[in-house]
Amino acid sequence: MAKNQSRKPGRDVRGGTGKRGRSQVPKAGRGGNAGGKAYRDRNARKAGAGTKQAPPRKHGRPGTSHGLIEGRRACAEALDAHVPLRRALVATTVGERDRALEELVVRLEGVGVPVEYVSRDRLDGRSSHGAHQGIMLETEPFAYATLDEVIAAAGEGDALVLLLDHVTDEGNFGAIVRTAEVVGAAGVIVANARAARVGTAAYKTSAGAVLHLPIAQVPNLAAAAEQLKEAGFWLGAATEHAHDDVWHAPLDGRICLVMGSEGSGVSALMRKRCDFECRLPQRGRVESLNVAQATTAVCYEWLRRTMAKSEAVE
Repeated sequence: MAKNQSRKPGRDVRGGTGKRGRSQVPKAGRGGNAGGKAYRDRNARKAGAGTKQAPPRKHGRPGTSHGLIEGRRACAEALDAHVPLRRALVATTVGERDRALEELVVRLEGVGVPVEYVSRDRLDGRSSHGAHQGIMLETEPFAYATLDEVIAAAGEGDALVLLLDHVTDEGNFGAIVRTAEVVGAAGVIVANARAARVGTAAYKTSAGAVLHLPIAQVPNLAAAAEQLKEAGFWLGAATEHAHDDVWHAPLDGRICLVMGSEGSGVSALMRKRCDFECRLPQRGRVESLNVAQATTAVCYEWLRRTMAKSEAVE
């Protein structure tokens, strides 16, 4: 599809003059092109091949920073989630052996993480809550993608991009990234302020998917939405205020799915920029699904239609 090819003033080629209708978009395979591959290769190098950790990087990309994980359980969970680690700071012990700490050190050394022994006072000085339990881990800065890289990963045909309108819970964020990777989305876009970032919880709930999917941080979601439209994407907001449910909304083809924050949903500003809206039908008494669960349901409706179209062509 050529850029903006189907976006002509006064006419909606999705099937009518309103926001709802159908699209016909060329078929494309999963994964897009070299833009997504370059992102995956870069983060794979940071995580290390197999169980080995990559060597420390001196500089991160703009918008990234070194994180600090403290406490034995949190450090063990970071290892389990394959969080890219820069180094470990371990308190020197005097007298009796600390077997639990020694086991953690063995695990760290086993995956190539440099271990530096320091005084407990030094750890106390860096601790945010004084409960480091003799160990801290410095994480590598996460390499966020650019919006251009996400668009490049989408290729030219059917594609899915998720735009998160200030989702703040890191666990929800990680779960959304996991869903996006599983259904074959081209990438996820988040705001660089007042939004969840890639941290330990996101690594854990995404099951490592943050290392395999382009995640772009942008200063202005509205501007990002307009750039996606220029690249041929139709913006659809998942909101309880929608007229159409997901089964009757135009959730096929080249879609940017907008998911709102845990508290207020999709903002009024972003809803105005969307081409259509959809909601999840429900019969139960609970108010609604959380944003991560809702994202999974909507993404799988997009995947169902995309696969059905592909099978029909074959």
